Amino acid sequence: MFIFILQGVWLYIAELAGKDLDVMVTAKFILYYMPKLIPLVVPLTVLLSSIMVFGNFAENYEFAAMKSTGISLQRAMRSLSVFIVALGIGCFFFANNVIPWGEYNFYNLRRNIAKMKPALAIAEGQFNEIGNINIKVEKKSGDRGQFLEGVVIHEKNNTRSGNYKVIISEKGELKSSPDSSILQLELENGHYYEEIINKDVRKNQRKPHVKSYFKTYVTNVDLEILNAEDLDEKNHSDRYNMLNVSQLNKVIDTLKQKEANDYRALATTMLNRSTFSSININIDLKDVDSLRTQDPDALPLAETNYLDLYSTTQQVQIMNLAINSTNSATQILNSNTKNLNTKRVFMNKHIIALQDKFVLAFACIILFFVGAPLGALIRKGGLGLPMVIAIVLFLTYHFFGIFSKNSAEKGSFSPVIGAWLSTAVMFPLSVYLTTRATNDKGVFQLGALLVPLKRFFNTKQKIQLSESETKTYNFYSKYSIEELIDIIKKQDHFDLDKKPKEIALRNLLNRKIALESLQSEGLSIPKSLIEARQLLKDYKDYSTTNFVSYCIAVVLFVLYFVFKNNKLPQLADASLSLSAVAFIFFIVFIIVNALIYTKFYSKLNLKGKQINPLILVLTLPIYPLKYIIVRSRISQDFFLSSLQNIK
Repeated sequence: MFIFILQGVWLYIAELAGKDLDVMVTAKFILYYMPKLIPLVVPLTVLLSSIMVFGNFAENYEFAAMKSTGISLQRAMRSLSVFIVALGIGCFFFANNVIPWGEYNFYNLRRNIAKMKPALAIAEGQFNEIGNINIKVEKKSGDRGQFLEGVVIHEKNNTRSGNYKVIISEKGELKSSPDSSILQLELENGHYYEEIINKDVRKNQRKPHVKSYFKTYVTNVDLEILNAEDLDEKNHSDRYNMLNVSQLNKVIDTLKQKEANDYRALATTMLNRSTFSSININIDLKDVDSLRTQDPDALPLAETNYLDLYSTTQQVQIMNLAINSTNSATQILNSNTKNLNTKRVFMNKHIIALQDKFVLAFACIILFFVGAPLGALIRKGGLGLPMVIAIVLFLTYHFFGIFSKNSAEKGSFSPVIGAWLSTAVMFPLSVYLTTRATNDKGVFQLGALLVPLKRFFNTKQKIQLSESETKTYNFYSKYSIEELIDIIKKQDHFDLDKKPKEIALRNLLNRKIALESLQSEGLSIPKSLIEARQLLKDYKDYSTTNFVSYCIAVVLFVLYFVFKNNKLPQLADASLSLSAVAFIFFIVFIIVNALIYTKFYSKLNLKGKQINPLILVLTLPIYPLKYIIVRSRISQDFFLSSLQNIK
């Protein structure tokens, strides 16, 4: 907690330094800042402490002693689980009441501190309101930040609202004494712009504004009211992080209703603009060539261009009106889109703030069930390895939360998912670790993970040749086809060792001799095996087409993002379209290949190797790996079937 507080003080040191604040105000600043640290501190504390405690138990063989007396890990965790659940409930009430209170007081105190010394409250790169001016500076320098560069000032007018006076200068300097109620701003080398509003429209057209150049310009701001700022004053209470659950629900309902009304108003506006009566068209519709309809060779009205009913001048006028109407509608849509997106981001922040109050409670519980079994598994206590593991896991949890919330605020996906994603990622890990620790298994057992792979590659192991068999294979390569066929027949006829037959048959198949030719030489080959070999050839051809289509689709999809980031929209759209075409080809040939695969194993009478549609879909992203493995396995299955059926 102390580290996070120091980080917060360092973050806001620019707002505290040089403001002549007493100890009480600084203490309030830290006090109001502390509640917002709880969503970071409590989950990290639960995770670290659970790893340390249970790791220390396991390291000192206390769990072994517990198990010898019949106390399981679940029973050892039971009392702590009750405490963690109570802690989670307490965190919810804290997030619902104390954190909004802290945010409310912290935000208002920061604003009041900034108003006390506005000469030091000018931030670089943004507009800052000081008295009756809004000022923006590109760079500040000097021991007190009094020297300014790239100054832009919008000066308010008490008699009328709006931005009518703008001052732009290269340099400036803030001058005022500590006890002065006047802030003096001296500008150098700049321009002064002021819009002139006259009742006479013709004068406004002739003299719309005043522009002047100056070497030195001095403006004064009365700070009497601002310097008497009450640090305990609280005027802002409507930010999303200052509200509790009931208030957030009300605000979210209101925002959703406003959003629905905005969409309804936009739809009504666009509908009204799409009617003929909305076009300010000054055309006499009766002023058409009446002889055209009397022309016996004229086309029916439905088959002709309606613009031909008007004269050339009227056609130009209609086209201009259509273009202007379209441009106006586009501008309305663009402006409303930006406005609606801004409102949607604002509403998403409220939804995320609402969900965060519940997420904190569940995060404490889930991280406990990550840390406790993990400590029991690693069997290390203290501040060494547990600290490293806890920080890595917490950073993973925290970064997932940051990225998902930022994306959810912008509308990339649901704000509810964005708020819960980090906790949802940790939930399967907690279940996995608790299960492993309960069954006295390690975090990872490579032997158990390799069993499915060994089963998958089992057929490959069956047909591997030893060093002596490889020498025999090379020796058989010198034999003719007739001699190899004779070896196969003798092995089956006299029921001898099958290895020479396997090596001879492998040699024949690798020579890519048609099975029909071997059949004509006297070998007994089932018809289904001949059909299976043709299906094997078709499968390999289609799988190669699949692989090429997949590679093209992936490369073009990557190029889409490259062109998009380099602001080449035409090339980006073309890449995306071609990628979609390649992906469609890929899907089509995947389906064809699946049918061939099924038919192939049906011919070999291997019903247990039928394709699973779910596995087919799940393995699409890793098709290149599947391409290599399945091609090898299907060839091996064909060879094993040939070994059994060719006699």
